[in-house]
Amino acid sequence: MESTCGKKVDNKLVHVNKYRQHKRTQQDFIREYIVAWSLLSEDFVFLVSLMDLTTLASIDDDLDSSEVAALCFLCRDVLSKKGLKKVKDGKDLFKQLDEKDLLSNSCFLYRLLRIIRREDLLSRLQGDVTQTDSIPIVTDYREMLYNLYEDVIEKNLKKMKYLLGNNGVGRGQIELCTTALDVFSLMEDSGLLSRQRLDKLQEILKHCDSQLVNTVQKYINGDPGAAQSLVSDSDLIVAASSVLHPVTTATCQDFYTLRNNPRGTCLVINNEHFTGGGLRDRRGTLVDEKSLQQVFGKLGFQVEVHSDLTADAIRRVLEDLGKISFYKADVLVVCVLSHGENDCVFGTDGKKVSLRDLRMPFTSAGAPTLAGKPKLFFIQACQGSTYQKGVPPCPPRPQDEEARRTSMSLEVDAGALPAELVAEEADFLMGMATMEEYISFRNISTGSIYIQELCKQLLVSAKSKDDLLTTLTRVNREVSKGDYLRHKQMPQPKYTLTKKLVLTEMETEMEMEMEMLKN
Repeated sequence: MESTCGKKVDNKLVHVNKYRQHKRTQQDFIREYIVAWSLLSEDFVFLVSLMDLTTLASIDDDLDSSEVAALCFLCRDVLSKKGLKKVKDGKDLFKQLDEKDLLSNSCFLYRLLRIIRREDLLSRLQGDVTQTDSIPIVTDYREMLYNLYEDVIEKNLKKMKYLLGNNGVGRGQIELCTTALDVFSLMEDSGLLSRQRLDKLQEILKHCDSQLVNTVQKYINGDPGAAQSLVSDSDLIVAASSVLHPVTTATCQDFYTLRNNPRGTCLVINNEHFTGGGLRDRRGTLVDEKSLQQVFGKLGFQVEVHSDLTADAIRRVLEDLGKISFYKADVLVVCVLSHGENDCVFGTDGKKVSLRDLRMPFTSAGAPTLAGKPKLFFIQACQGSTYQKGVPPCPPRPQDEEARRTSMSLEVDAGALPAELVAEEADFLMGMATMEEYISFRNISTGSIYIQELCKQLLVSAKSKDDLLTTLTRVNREVSKGDYLRHKQMPQPKYTLTKKLVLTEMETEMEMEMEMLKN
């Protein structure tokens, strides 16, 4: 005859097995776990607490399908291929990790989220994040492959798939690959890629991008920088980073990752007609608007234009933009064309919007999915009412008639209100048309001096693959050479960028295919 205690234990195990076997919605997942938990005596210990389960469900809600796929790839060394194929969402993956005792503390999941740059989710993790011998780590090899994936653009992915077909892999399998991670997984499954065999990978990457080859070579040479990434500074990261993987400036990636098409949003706010503050209409600004649309369109951005906004409307548009998800964006660009004063721009009603107000919706706190990504602001507006004088190395030559006519077409984008100081945040760039306290100039026929030179130099750098700060240095040089109403203009970039940013033109599908055939 079975004892009452034995029956209770059997009943408990039935509920536990139900919890582990059935697929549920988030609410059912948590509710049924509570039932299972309530039936357990103090002699039963679960690896994952009720709070942890709720946390995992919330993390799953904030992961998109591509991020879940990336986590699965990073887990290929600790979970079976058969099991990973069954993963449909984050809850499926977390369940398998729990069954492998990989959630006994937060260390493994913490590391996974850091690698895919979802540091905004780390603060939700509770408990110990200390690495122990019983918990496997994500290997440098697999992290190196993930970093390669981040740097593979669509053009190179097509080349990789094309070249993989020359290595005995079936075209049907290749066509199922939609990301570089899929390609790496297929190469591993086909015996073409492993920690000890990287020659085929290097051979394929040589036809794509030399920087990708260098990443693999650094890993082979034992350089930890090939596999590690520097993420944003949260209290949790600072507390545990020395335990997981020490990060120094030597392990920092030099370039911002650009892997999405489109690369992000380019928001243009163009104020031409003014109704308040005694400000004149800004003739010629439509030329700037058109130039920005064309250039940033070529650079792979979705361009969105808002015209003639009041100060409140400017803030509202930026706040709405800051609320969207930037998971699939690499860069944010905001261009403001208006009148201005020291550290502010004006709405069409003559009221000011500080540069701080422009930036605040996009800080790491305001837009966590932009954390660690470059946010570029280009401001065509005066920053004061003072004319900047030049000191020529020799007496100025007489102005010819054409130069005189050009000067007659120049206006200034000045206002009359004071402003507050700009607060600095990481990964921002403020490209100012002029220095503080000074006038900037706009040609009523050909557009503003700064924006036109900026657009010209962005296209030059797209072909030469120069980084953005090199581009802006050339803009400074070219604009400062000019003579505007017998005065000077000196642009001023202010930045807290932590890496180099290279913006190249996004090639069309036809151009990609042509280059692939040539190679």
